[in-house]
Amino acid sequence: MKLSNRLLRAGLVAIVSLAVAAPAAHAEETLPLHSAVAALPVADEDRTGYDRDLFNHWIDADRDGCSTRAEVLLDEATIAPAVTGRCTLTGGQWYSWYDNQYVEGARGLDIDHLVPLAEAWDSGASTWSAQRREQYANDLGDERALVAVTARSNRQKADQDPATWLPDAPVVCRYVADWTVIKLRWSLAVDATEQQTLTDLAADCPNTPVTYTPAG
Repeated sequence: MKLSNRLLRAGLVAIVSLAVAAPAAHAEETLPLHSAVAALPVADEDRTGYDRDLFNHWIDADRDGCSTRAEVLLDEATIAPAVTGRCTLTGGQWYSWYDNQYVEGARGLDIDHLVPLAEAWDSGASTWSAQRREQYANDLGDERALVAVTARSNRQKADQDPATWLPDAPVVCRYVADWTVIKLRWSLAVDATEQQTLTDLAADCPNTPVTYTPAG
């Protein structure tokens, strides 16, 4: 995984967060894709009590004027936007890999939690502290966690897992790998149907190693 501007900014966020009891750093882990899928814990899902507002998102953790949403847009732009005032973005171009679309201007984009907030809740986040849910919702520490995609593809996906929604066929293997990595990073479970779907999909993908850093 390349060292992106987002990861550099995440380092600054981590420094700021030391004052508010940030979790201890963990060592990178690397597994072949098939082994990574097999390592996912399996548990039933339960959405009882879910509310999107329980995940405080689009914060400005490093207090530079740019919210998490803007940080992702700045990092993923294929043509950089102009930045004025308190991180107002004008112009620019982005590539939405879910549906192979180029987008001019940020208004046509959503920032997708690759593993949706509701899915995270179902898979273990319901037991987390408010601080940990905020960290998850604003995860700039792994560039696979948050992605700029077309509003259309994001809203089609909504809170579905890979058993019921997938991006365009050429990027399914990337999606399976990224989904698996984010679940491992945050120690989130999969349900039985999700596990079987990931296993079946990964079987048709190269058994390429994936690397992630546990979130703590």
